[in-house]
Amino acid sequence: MTYILRRLGFYLIAAWVSLTLNFFIPRFAPGDPASALQARFQGKLEPSAMAAMKVAFGLTDEPLHVQYFTYVKNLLRGDLGTSIAYFPAPVSEVIGKALLWTLFLAGLAVLVSFALGTLLGILTAWKRGSWLDSVAPPTFIFLGAFPYFWMAMLLLYALGFVGGWFPLLHAHSSHLSPSLSLEFIGDALYHAVLPAGSIVIASLGGWLLSMRNTMIGVLSEDYITMAQAKGLSERRVMLHYAARNALLPNVTGFGMALGFVLSGSLLTEIVFSYPGQGYLLFEAVKSQDYPLMQGLFLSITVAVLAANWLVDIAYVWLDPRTRS
Repeated sequence: MTYILRRLGFYLIAAWVSLTLNFFIPRFAPGDPASALQARFQGKLEPSAMAAMKVAFGLTDEPLHVQYFTYVKNLLRGDLGTSIAYFPAPVSEVIGKALLWTLFLAGLAVLVSFALGTLLGILTAWKRGSWLDSVAPPTFIFLGAFPYFWMAMLLLYALGFVGGWFPLLHAHSSHLSPSLSLEFIGDALYHAVLPAGSIVIASLGGWLLSMRNTMIGVLSEDYITMAQAKGLSERRVMLHYAARNALLPNVTGFGMALGFVLSGSLLTEIVFSYPGQGYLLFEAVKSQDYPLMQGLFLSITVAVLAANWLVDIAYVWLDPRTRS
């Protein structure tokens, strides 16, 4: 328990540092949101209208330290400001809608690739020298050498455009509204096959190779020989003795990958016009929507820190040595 609380304290400090950098970096960068607004309306806004818009977007001329404490106070209330590109929608509302799609797409892809890659890594290490060990690692490492967006374009062209087997764009059919109906869920899964598949194919090799290499090292340990000498079943030795101990490095990587789910696979989402966090970040940068960019960066940072803390908790369960 002390270990978990100590790690939580570290992540809270890291979150505060990230929050502070998230506030100051955009303000020290060249240009400012007010100039972006002025350019967008080509100087046609009356000074009174521009002043009103500045107030609405929180663009004040107060000293930085005053703005900072106002920013923190608003954050504690859950107020991330008003989006410029999606005015008058609050940033939290805009991010919330995209967040659900990113969690569905990238979260599903990460879970599938982690589970399949880890399982294949266990099997190839246990049966090293077999045909599976000779074929699977080089094949998936080769596929993993290609970036997500290239794999996305290849699948989109071959299976969507030429084959016509899967939809080309968006997260669901235009005639359906988001709901918990079986029709909508099936349609959303159908639209997610290509974008999620491109992420799975491109990332599977990394999980496989990492698990295989760690597992091979664990198999040489004395306790594995002891378990086999005791006459335990092959399956029990493989899963309960070897795989459980070899899983720790992959769990760390999984935590990082799960945290970065909120950033989405930006280019993959752009290829499929998928309405997730990555595509929203692209739109925010293109529109110079500073409040939305800040909200996205903050949500991504918090997600990574939270995922790493959950990994620390998983470590306590997987490795009793961390409890002392």
